[in-house]
Amino acid sequence: MPLPKKRTSKARRDKRRSHHHLTSVNVSICPQCHEPKLPHRVCPHCGVYKGKEILEVAEG
Repeated sequence: MPLPKKRTSKARRDKRRSHHHLTSVNVSICPQCHEPKLPHRVCPHCGVYKGKEILEVAEG
């Protein structure tokens, strides 16, 4: 089995890991109730998707 000849420095290791971060979630605004929601999904607050009521959401 091949082994590394030299130890990888912290700087080199961290430069490689610089792209391993989490990205923030994209949020869009529901045109019906103006609450934040995930894109291409039914709004959890009003139950509307593309102008049609898909879910019956209990008010409470």
